[in-house]
Amino acid sequence: MLTVAPEVEVLARFGRALADPIRCRILLALRKAPAYPSDLAEELGISRTRLSNHLACLRDCGLAVAVPDGRRTRYELTDERLGHALDDLRAAVVAVETDRTCPDADEKGCC
Repeated sequence: MLTVAPEVEVLARFGRALADPIRCRILLALRKAPAYPSDLAEELGISRTRLSNHLACLRDCGLAVAVPDGRRTRYELTDERLGHALDDLRAAVVAVETDRTCPDADEKGCC
């Protein structure tokens, strides 16, 4: 059963998904159009196994959904507004110090 997450949880899930550069690239690709895993793996230059793990994270975070398409599975953003949110985030100016990293960054990068 699907439920709607509270807004703080939505932001936390979005943040966890964006914490990994590969997941960011997947979201940006899905922002353009739904895609099949094999096409995404080729476009991003990563193995299908690695892609599968990231797609699972995006599904668990509630940002991507797997849609059966005959014998294949297509992935797309769960809501078109996520694409707009990604556009807004990309347009935001973020000031960073080049010699600092986020103290909450972890090596796993997992949801």
